[in-house]
Amino acid sequence: MVGIRAPFDAEPAPCGKTVGGESYRDSDGEGFAVWVRYYECGCRRTRHEYHDGSVTATAVKHGRKEGKIFWEEQSGHPV
Repeated sequence: MVGIRAPFDAEPAPCGKTVGGESYRDSDGEGFAVWVRYYECGCRRTRHEYHDGSVTATAVKHGRKEGKIFWEEQSGHPV
C-alpha cells in the first residue's frame, strides 16, 4: 500500500476553527481503506473501511493532552 498525501483548503476542524491542512488516503485494493485529514491547528479526522464492509470514524480535537476524541462512530458488518 502506498498512500497519497495532498493539501486541502480551509474547512471547519473538529475544534471549530476554519483551517486547511493535509489529507492522506490509502487502500489495499481489496476493501481496506484509510482516510485521514490532518488540520493545521492539530485536529484530525480519521475513517477506516475494513474488508468486511464495516467502518470506523473518529474526530480528534487538538489540545494539551495530545488530543481528545471528540466524535466516534462504528458501523457493523452490512447485511
